[in-house]
Amino acid sequence: MKHDGQKKVYLTIDDGPSKVLPQILDILKDENVPAIFFWQSRLIYDERPWKRVLDEGHLIGTHSTKHKNLVKLSYAEQYHDIDQSVKKLEQVIGTKVKYFRPPYGQYNQDTIDVANKLQLTTVMWRIASMDWEHKKDPQQIISHVINHLEDGAIILIHELSQTLEILPQLIKEVKDKGYSFSKF
Repeated sequence: MKHDGQKKVYLTIDDGPSKVLPQILDILKDENVPAIFFWQSRLIYDERPWKRVLDEGHLIGTHSTKHKNLVKLSYAEQYHDIDQSVKKLEQVIGTKVKYFRPPYGQYNQDTIDVANKLQLTTVMWRIASMDWEHKKDPQQIISHVINHLEDGAIILIHELSQTLEILPQLIKEVKDKGYSFSKF
């Protein structure tokens, strides 16, 4: 992650690609905000708009194959899941996958060892937007993120309709607090 003295945050988007991806990409393009998408490889197909993600300067990382809690798996099972996820993503997108986020943020030493063996950089988050809990009151997503902003924070959101609904306002409020969104 780059840092040049300005207050910066990093936007990460999990659990896609989903049906709201095109609208999320429209907002990110309009607002000139880079992001890294952590995708489950079982959801990526040639016809999904993954090419647009890369063409518009975003990154795609792995979020495992099927979003299993990795700490409940043996080393061999974790290795197989993450390795297969990386291979599938690389086969579809045609570029090396460098980043990994464990589902649920759950990991153990085996997970770290697997990521290291596969030469993946594990990316966690500092601010969980709690967007999965705020379907009925999406404004809470904004409040949660804004109340926890700090320089260098990695923000976690998901490809959900409630997140899509508040994303332009969230980006505006983060910028209004003097932060810029940076690339990894």
